[in-house]
Amino acid sequence: MRVLIVEDSVSLTEALVAVMKREKYTVDVAYDGEEGVAFAETGVYDVIVMDVMMPKMSGMEAVRELRRKKINTPIIMLTALGEDSDKVAGLDCGADDYLTKPFSTPELLARIRALARRKGDVIPDDGLSHKGVTLNLLNFSMTYGEKSVKLSKKEAEIMKFFLEQPSFVAQREQLISKVWGFDSEFESNNLEVFVSFLRKKLKFLGAPFTIIPMRGVGYRLNDE
Repeated sequence: MRVLIVEDSVSLTEALVAVMKREKYTVDVAYDGEEGVAFAETGVYDVIVMDVMMPKMSGMEAVRELRRKKINTPIIMLTALGEDSDKVAGLDCGADDYLTKPFSTPELLARIRALARRKGDVIPDDGLSHKGVTLNLLNFSMTYGEKSVKLSKKEAEIMKFFLEQPSFVAQREQLISKVWGFDSEFESNNLEVFVSFLRKKLKFLGAPFTIIPMRGVGYRLNDE
């Protein structure tokens, strides 16, 4: 899972990053609302954790801006403002959940998992499905009907991206950032190799869709 933390408190951010990395999450950090919006616009995150009181742009302003730009990534807001009116304002601006400081990290992690499960066509916590094709995220396998095929970890992460947003056109940069990270030196043309492997495996399964290139843009799922 990839999480974006937008929080101006360095000490809190470092503590949250340490906890999430122990959970094997990939975590990126922004320290103000404007930077948070810029990160979130990439569309590579499963969940965004957003503080309310921040410099340059408040959390509520940032959420409204993201929703205006059609970025639908689930967002949980963190704030010391615990009045019901504050929670209502946070949810009305487009957030999906609201957690008042101080909070327990187990509760935050549980809420993150709950929000992540809302994305895509989810089958318990360990897999995703689209048009009968099931991706198992525990053993990196993909099945359709009675056929099954093994995937590499990176292939599974790419496939997860598509199954979570089956109508979405994925830009090359988005896929690379999602799977290899922002700081990766992974070459864009090597992505085609991984996509080619996935196409062959989908064909082997007899899947009702494949991955097609969008010239100059990236890739998307397409019915066979």
